[in-house]
Amino acid sequence: MKKKIAVVLAGCGVYDGAEIHEATLTLLAIQQQGVEYQCFAPDVEQAHVINHLTGEEMPESRNVLVESARIARGNIRSLATFRAADYDAMIFPGGFGAAKNLCDFAFKGAACSVNPDVEKTVKAMAAARKPIGALCISPVVITRILGDVAVTIGNDRETARAIEAMGGTHQVKSHGEITVDPRHKVVTTPCYMLDATISQIYEGASNVVKTILSLA
Repeated sequence: MKKKIAVVLAGCGVYDGAEIHEATLTLLAIQQQGVEYQCFAPDVEQAHVINHLTGEEMPESRNVLVESARIARGNIRSLATFRAADYDAMIFPGGFGAAKNLCDFAFKGAACSVNPDVEKTVKAMAAARKPIGALCISPVVITRILGDVAVTIGNDRETARAIEAMGGTHQVKSHGEITVDPRHKVVTTPCYMLDATISQIYEGASNVVKTILSLA
């Protein structure tokens, strides 16, 4: 039976949802390893909606699950339905949505709280000793939940300090490089937390996918 990875999205678009390059290239990397994937997202309203052309906030509301369905081409499930027993690993692409919709790190920093379905999901995977991958800013979500975990978000000092304040250990990494926490089976990479090209994003996503599969 093929291994299966759950991919948790946070909307659609870097400034208020999942980073589309990171999400899409993660799905590509998974399929290239001969593995199946299923996308999930919490069924909640976004923190806000950003005009990606101007960077300005828009006077409207959108649903994280509905917006994530754009990336998943409609093949997506509510995170509330997730069962750890059905999957071998889990990956969180980045984008501001990870820090705005999956948790509120973008607004509260180290004092952030996590969406209940996200927290329940991560804890279930950790309890089952199944690996978790996290790209870009999403390692802050994992750190807020697991605490004493080694991760990387690249080299941003302010975010690294927040990770340490939440009980985590931050490692400085560059393009395509990963941090592996063997105790928690957590694998992270910086992606667009650095000034990256799309090919460098693919390298990081691919390295995370290959590593979590080796740990599964």
